Amino acid sequence: KEGVLIVAPANQTVEIFQGRKQQRESRMQVMKASVDKEARTANGRRVEVAANIGEVASAHTAVENGAEGIGLLRTEFLYLEDAQPPSEEKQFRIYRDIFKVMGDRPVIVRTLDIGGDKPPSYLPFPNEMNPFLGWRAIRISLDEPELFKKQIRAILRAAMGHNARIMFPMVSDLDELRRARDIVDTVKRDLALASVEFAFDVPVGIMVETPAAAVLVDVLAEASDFFSLGTNDLTQYTLAVDRGNAKVANLFQPLHPAVLRLIKQTIDAAHANGKWVGMCGELAGMTKAIPILLGFGLDEFSMNPRAIPEAKYLIGQLTDERAREIANQAMSFGTATDIEDYIKGTLALYV
Repeated sequence: KEGVLIVAPANQTVEIFQGRKQQRESRMQVMKASVDKEARTANGRRVEVAANIGEVASAHTAVENGAEGIGLLRTEFLYLEDAQPPSEEKQFRIYRDIFKVMGDRPVIVRTLDIGGDKPPSYLPFPNEMNPFLGWRAIRISLDEPELFKKQIRAILRAAMGHNARIMFPMVSDLDELRRARDIVDTVKRDLALASVEFAFDVPVGIMVETPAAAVLVDVLAEASDFFSLGTNDLTQYTLAVDRGNAKVANLFQPLHPAVLRLIKQTIDAAHANGKWVGMCGELAGMTKAIPILLGFGLDEFSMNPRAIPEAKYLIGQLTDERAREIANQAMSFGTATDIEDYIKGTLALYV
């Protein structure tokens, strides 16, 4: 972890590191035993552990590591690899191939999340002083409806016979969500009139990655079938910290009390309105965060496929009651450092 190279180590040092390696390998064998099992807390509550992916190859990796679905299918790679927007047919083929790999497991497709640090060459992007606060994600989709409709058509066509869901990124108010859903409804009517086969009943949800969305979950629940917390941007926007700026990297703290409060508020409000909540930000795959998120009542954890075995194992070690105790204690601290120190000591009992 420290990245230290030991030149000509003593025999005793070699023995210490060999022992650590054996312990790690033994631990991984235990973790792998969780791969093919449903994720459940120690008292039996079902919790979904899914994967974040971006192409067909990583869908296979997700299945191999025990993913129970795809909590985030990134589609921006399709819009960034060429000098022109991807055709509907190209998108259809790729989405269909990924859905086939996942079988009947749920797959959440995030609509184009470009802009910010991901501007494609074929769109006339303004020279923005703060691109992460500028023209990106759902804002582009609503301003470029034909581009958006093409993607929605491809998703709905590919979803035939599969468990697909659509998710809009960076929503900040109900008007944006309503407008996006109206476009989805328009695409459905157009497909039906053209006698094109498509999946009609595809749930539509949003990413909660702006503080505005987090505090408006009760309002957004009117038009959102589910919610998924995007903690990378939520942390950035909540703490006013550019996560790509090395100068302030130490201030980017996903376990900051303010971020945790917004996460808990989101989950509580969604559940109060009968909606489930997942998380597809990096926090969902962090061992130090899982007990807290479990205690908050998070329904779905989506992460890098290779983090899934350990996440399933840890979830299985905790009862809901114990997770709530951990979460409540964590929320009593005033700094991210205090929370991390507490969690570090607590995790020693389980992993």
